[in-house]
Amino acid sequence: MAILVNKNTRVIVQGITGRLGARQTKMMLEYGTKIVAGVTPGKGGETVFGIPVYDSVQEALKEQEADASVIYVPARFMKDAAFEAIEAGIKFMAIITDWVPVHDALEIKALANSLGTRYIGPNSPGITVPGEIKLGMIHSVMPGNIGIVSRSGTLTAEISNLLTNAGFGQSTVLGVGGDPIVGLRFKDVLGLFEKDDQTKAIVIIGEIGGTMEEEAAEYIKEHVSKPIVAFIAGQAAPPEKKMGHAGAIIRGGRGTAASKINALKQAGVRIANTPWELPSILKECLRS
Repeated sequence: MAILVNKNTRVIVQGITGRLGARQTKMMLEYGTKIVAGVTPGKGGETVFGIPVYDSVQEALKEQEADASVIYVPARFMKDAAFEAIEAGIKFMAIITDWVPVHDALEIKALANSLGTRYIGPNSPGITVPGEIKLGMIHSVMPGNIGIVSRSGTLTAEISNLLTNAGFGQSTVLGVGGDPIVGLRFKDVLGLFEKDDQTKAIVIIGEIGGTMEEEAAEYIKEHVSKPIVAFIAGQAAPPEKKMGHAGAIIRGGRGTAASKINALKQAGVRIANTPWELPSILKECLRS
């Protein structure tokens, strides 16, 4: 099984003619992703690696059936692109674009919630179901039973590669996004992993800033029975220091690495102090 997408998911690439969109389209196709159309306003009628390009999502859906969209458009056009997909009836989006204005992100979230579209991002590395489908840029994976959910694109790549090399395959790997306002949050994804028969254990990759990990801890106490291991990045971050992610903001003493680790420990989550501890802790969890 898989969560959110699978080998049968039909995908539209918004921004397919851009440099990053085209390069990633090639890699997604090579992985086996069923890309049925691309969208770039003004480029309708072209093709990219044999994929037909349309001027809008609505035009694409008149000729192609699609379930999901992966979005690579520039930040200033992101809200229009997301609105277009949501209003056309696309039910899942992976928003890869970074630097999306917060007010735009809020409007996207409000419309998505009202019309029933689930999405990850902005500022997400995407989602990969190993051996089945890839939306975005998560590469170093192999099929297995570990679910990985992360806030950091870089750490998603590093830790999925680390676990793969250690022999721990994954059921689904996804990044929810590093911005303050994102679509799915940790607790939402944990609920999906809990219901997924293939997923036997879960890895959370968190970081300082925000309260997503604390929210997850409260959710875990009541709703998750599967073993969970977490790594929280930024444990050595100096106080009052501005960090890289837009969502890595600590306010009023909340959102520190210590507060997140403490909350997760109280929920029964095993904590890895470094990424390299994850394989040995997972081995213990799966053995017990």
